[in-house]
Amino acid sequence: MSDDTNNENLDDTTNATDRTGNDATVDFGDEFGIVKFADDDDSAPAISFPENQTDQLPHWTEPPTGELPKFVMASEDTISPTPSAGASRPPINLTGSTRRVEPASAPPPVARPAREGRISIGSDPTGERNRPDSSGSLPRRDVSGSLRRDDTGSSQTARPTQVRRARPSDRSDSGTGPRPRPRTAAARTNTGSRMTSSTQRDLPTATAVGALLAAVFIAAILVGPVAVMILLILVLGLAAVEFFTQASTTGYQPALIVGVVGCVAAPLAAYWIGDAALPLVFVFAFVAGAISFIGANSVESGPVPNLGLTLLGLVWIGLFGSYGALILRLSNSGPGFENIGTDTLFILVIGIIANDTAAYFVGAATGRTPLRSWISPSKTMEGFVGGAIGTFVAVIAVGLQSGTWTKLSEWLVIAFVISIVGPIGDLTESMFKRNMDIKDFGTVIRGHGGALDRFDSMLFALPFIYYITLVLTPWTS
Repeated sequence: MSDDTNNENLDDTTNATDRTGNDATVDFGDEFGIVKFADDDDSAPAISFPENQTDQLPHWTEPPTGELPKFVMASEDTISPTPSAGASRPPINLTGSTRRVEPASAPPPVARPAREGRISIGSDPTGERNRPDSSGSLPRRDVSGSLRRDDTGSSQTARPTQVRRARPSDRSDSGTGPRPRPRTAAARTNTGSRMTSSTQRDLPTATAVGALLAAVFIAAILVGPVAVMILLILVLGLAAVEFFTQASTTGYQPALIVGVVGCVAAPLAAYWIGDAALPLVFVFAFVAGAISFIGANSVESGPVPNLGLTLLGLVWIGLFGSYGALILRLSNSGPGFENIGTDTLFILVIGIIANDTAAYFVGAATGRTPLRSWISPSKTMEGFVGGAIGTFVAVIAVGLQSGTWTKLSEWLVIAFVISIVGPIGDLTESMFKRNMDIKDFGTVIRGHGGALDRFDSMLFALPFIYYITLVLTPWTS
């Protein structure tokens, strides 16, 4: 009974076509579903070999030959098979075609004509084609590709001309237009200092002119503070004209009118109102200088460096010189103060002259160690020491005759300040001249150069002496 039931179930799960042999399908119920088997003819073998026995694999009992079996017949359009062990490998065809071309020798290079008048970017300037020969000329390639020399036979190679930005030759209405640079830089040594000129200082003329200036100054002292103030204004105005004129002839274009007027107006305002007027003077000068460059034709006027140079002259000459006017103004403080300003300025002038003179003679006789060789090789440490000694001697000698400065401590302080600040002012002026490639700012004072060349040390010493006067208050003694 059970066997009949199983057979009956098997008959139910098998497709009827299975009984005929045409289709094999088995129903596994809800778990796997119906599975259908392939009905292809499996009578043929899975692997077949051609009838040509030469293409079949050798029998496993035969010894190995070391060669790979050949399955594809070599033809003209196919790549050669892998060579056997020990044989040379043929070159690989990278052209992309199936036909392998193996020329007997490499083709000659194709000569291209050189394109004249063009610049080759990225070429090696040290290549064989660009190296000059012993005559200095560069070989060139002609149209055929062969090298040829320069026809001119010149021993110097042509260099490209330097490109310069064009500047207008005329000056603008504001007076800030560019001017040509008329002179070349002076010859310099390997340390950067200018070579010594063949012309030496005319000592007799310098001594005579110095004595004349001293006489004029003493005469103004005897007259009073107003006469000394007039002399100070003349010196500062002349120094300002020298500075801005020389700056204009060396390639710069400062606001000349603004600079000169400011250098004269600052000491006048200081003598009239006091040091409180100086900030306003320089504010007006800066605004006027800026307006003059705003009125220029273009940015070629160089507003930044030229306005900066204008302010340099205003500070160096106008501001520093204003302290001379402030020293003279002390004489107008009231009864009993009439000689304070003139005595202080007189002792300062004598100390500066003594420092310069002693430094010159001691440096010329024993000078070996330059202070700053790139600025002025003639200024030496020996001259600096000699100038300091001369300053102390002169200040003490004048102080003994002074009714204002009567203490030794005061004389020593003034002499010390002059000995330090005076050479710094002299070096600063020489540094500016070195940078501008000029010998002197002017020639109005024979044997001394210009007014700025003569009073450069005094300009630096004036602010220090003024504040020393306020601190020490010599009128209390």
